[in-house]
Amino acid sequence: QVQLVESGGGLVQPGGSLRLSCAASGIIFNIYATGWYRQAPGKQRELVASITSGGSTNYGDSVKGRFTISRDNAKNTVYLQMNSLKPEDTAVYYCNAERFVAFWGQGTQVTVSS
Repeated sequence: QVQLVESGGGLVQPGGSLRLSCAASGIIFNIYATGWYRQAPGKQRELVASITSGGSTNYGDSVKGRFTISRDNAKNTVYLQMNSLKPEDTAVYYCNAERFVAFWGQGTQVTVSS
């Protein structure tokens, strides 16, 4: 059974930082592309960042220069370091792993507010 379990969300003030983690099980993690998506109320789910099995990264325009995605294949974990957070970053953040088929985590809430 495939599981993706996110952690690290919470409430943070504007300008602050958070680090999200996503631990995968039930898949051969190092051959999967992984990524983070987010969905704010009333909006469509959007790509935040992705990283291929080879380590190539891609970022959504709104987070470039502020967020960093990384992965540790030995720990079957993908990370999202979020710096200089803005209120518009508030959303539920979902972890994704994909290779011909996509798997999703349950999501973790990130709220940026003073």
